[in-house]
Amino acid sequence: MPDVTMSRREAKDLTRRRLLASALRILDTEGEAGLSTGNVCRNAGIAQSTFYVHFRNMQDLLQALGEEAGRRTGPVVREARRRSSAAPHSAERLREAFRVPLEMMCDHPEFFRLSVRARYDRSSPLGDAARRRAAATRAQLVEDLVAAGLPGGTDAQRARLEMVADGVYGLTETMATGHLEGRYPDLEECIDVLVAFFAGVRAQLLSAG
Repeated sequence: MPDVTMSRREAKDLTRRRLLASALRILDTEGEAGLSTGNVCRNAGIAQSTFYVHFRNMQDLLQALGEEAGRRTGPVVREARRRSSAAPHSAERLREAFRVPLEMMCDHPEFFRLSVRARYDRSSPLGDAARRRAAATRAQLVEDLVAAGLPGGTDAQRARLEMVADGVYGLTETMATGHLEGRYPDLEECIDVLVAFFAGVRAQLLSAG
């Protein structure tokens, strides 16, 4: 006999994913102003009452959307960095390590902007979740920098790598923002800047030991 319990669980998970996908589509097409439980449910083809089976409110959905985005994009970004670390003399792999997160930020502009605003807004219900994601990204980047051969064996070296990680992530966000605003239309030039920044910092840290 089929596992009815599992089938129900799968159906519930599918509905949740449809609601998340609907919210992301609305952000892409209508912006944050278009987000409402009714609009999200209509766009997903789901009864509005079903929304509250999965989420307490719209802020809860947006937090889940951020967590889902982190689960989907994190492994892809880390794989690009791993490939770059495995071929330290490959300029193209290094560029790809910066291209992947930059393109992901630009793929969903409104969600990217919303996440950045929430991280710096202490009054935002999304702020804590956004800051947790940023901290996790920083920690992963530090690990990737160590794997790439940068010194991180002492507390001082580790603290310096955290600064570098913040610099890389902050500059990536700045390049994404400039690209989305049309100030930096050529994404490859944005990658040039990121590579130059990283190459300079890497050379300095390696020479310092």
